[in-house]
Amino acid sequence: MEGNRNTVPSIVVYVTVPNKEAGKKLAESIVKAKLAACVNRVPGIESVYEWKGEIQTDAEELLIIKTRQSLLETLTEHVKANHEYDVPEVIALPITGGSQPYLEWLKSSTRD
Repeated sequence: MEGNRNTVPSIVVYVTVPNKEAGKKLAESIVKAKLAACVNRVPGIESVYEWKGEIQTDAEELLIIKTRQSLLETLTEHVKANHEYDVPEVIALPITGGSQPYLEWLKSSTRD
């Protein structure tokens, strides 16, 4: 989605964390730093993946982060610096449309 003068190109970013406490701490630090307008915390997910040649299954929490496209690199660095995983998941998806007032709020709630 291209921005107009009241919005900016925006993204949704997925980050998984190992537990509720880690999710709360990381979500709050992201919003406090104005790296996102909002972070939803989705508890109770189960991730199945291969790590070091072994299939792993772990309970995790998913963070759904709404932010500016221009903040992705800074957000990624923040996650890496504040996450306990060696390789934290940071996956960005474009927001191609949505509520104009919400997208305007997203812009005003994040840093330039």
